[in-house]
Amino acid sequence: MKVWLDDVREPEPDWVWVKTPEAAIELLETGEVEEISFDHDLGLDEAGGERTGYEVLLWVEEAVVLRGFKPPVMTVHSANPPGHDRLLRGIEAIRRRLGHT
Repeated sequence: MKVWLDDVREPEPDWVWVKTPEAAIELLETGEVEEISFDHDLGLDEAGGERTGYEVLLWVEEAVVLRGFKPPVMTVHSANPPGHDRLLRGIEAIRRRLGHT
């Protein structure tokens, strides 16, 4: 499955749309995600804290290191330039960890 993480923008029809980090992680845990595309800004949580796609990348990195998780193809569609760059740097760090250059 292809997962589109974004709280506002709808995906193309062949993507599964999730709006929260928790929903994305739940799908990643199934092992059935082949590709995930990240938005950075995902609104606020119930306490008013910022939610981001970066939370999911941190989960992926931890899962790779601690459990040997094999991440799907990861892309970024965020319109927030600093957030976009942050997500790309996170993906690159995971790729380096896996020995991919």
